Amino acid sequence: MAKRILNMKPSELKNLSKEEMISAIAGSEGRTLVCETIGITVPMLTDVTNAEFASSMGADMILLNMFDVQNPMIFALPEVDKMETVREVKRLTGRMVGINLEPVDDALASDNAETIWAMSAGRRATVENAVLAQKMGVDMIVLTGNPGNGVSNEAIVSSLQAISKEIGDQIVLVAGKMHASGIIGEGGENIITKEDIRLFAEAGADIILMPAPGTVPGITTEYIKSLVSYAHSLGKLTITAIGTSQEGADTDTIKRIALECKMTGTDMHHIGDSGYVGMALPENIMAYSVAIRGIRHTYHRIAQSLVR
Repeated sequence: MAKRILNMKPSELKNLSKEEMISAIAGSEGRTLVCETIGITVPMLTDVTNAEFASSMGADMILLNMFDVQNPMIFALPEVDKMETVREVKRLTGRMVGINLEPVDDALASDNAETIWAMSAGRRATVENAVLAQKMGVDMIVLTGNPGNGVSNEAIVSSLQAISKEIGDQIVLVAGKMHASGIIGEGGENIITKEDIRLFAEAGADIILMPAPGTVPGITTEYIKSLVSYAHSLGKLTITAIGTSQEGADTDTIKRIALECKMTGTDMHHIGDSGYVGMALPENIMAYSVAIRGIRHTYHRIAQSLVR
């Protein structure tokens, strides 16, 4: 069995194989923190990437949202060849790096043309984009949807099958939704069901994503606990996600959500990117980390030099 994420040095975190990563997450028993960041907005610290800032507050993994693999852009990142963008994020953060790709059903999508969420070709969940992401050094691909982009569970299954067939043995694949993503019929408990989990698992998902309790109307701790238990019975890991801008709530709310997620039995914890647009409030990242693993492991992650 590989080391736990908790005990890994930066040099180890950024060079894990798929099997090592899954084993290390499972071995950490619900103490792995994933922070979502956006690179196409002005960073909170202007000349420091949001990925670096989130890492400094305790993140184990950075999840790049709105990341276009065909035209990668992360403000405040040193200028590098586009194929080296992800590896540069890893170099600067000493963290695992994942990206979101969106299985969009254009017939169901809202008109996001004039918003930050507007789709681009390099963000779509196609086999070509997934292969390109893997070549860029991405550790994990999350098939999910941003607000209003029309990502249905059926579309996730279809994309997942194709991507898993092509590179499923080389990269960790995550499937699920943290909110309805513009699909009216997939709100509340219908965001994800046991049947969806079964279909995701059969299509090649390694990890099942679901909303954190208290983040979406109707999503209770008991309901998510039942889904986590079911996913585990299929041999899959889970990640609970805050994707409803509550990453910008007060720290007491964050700590409550964190502990509710811990009670579901989830393997990974996700905190979203809209405290202000671009990343969660930094104090909430730390509060979440402390809630699920205490000061010792939080400070250990923060304090380690990147040259270790």
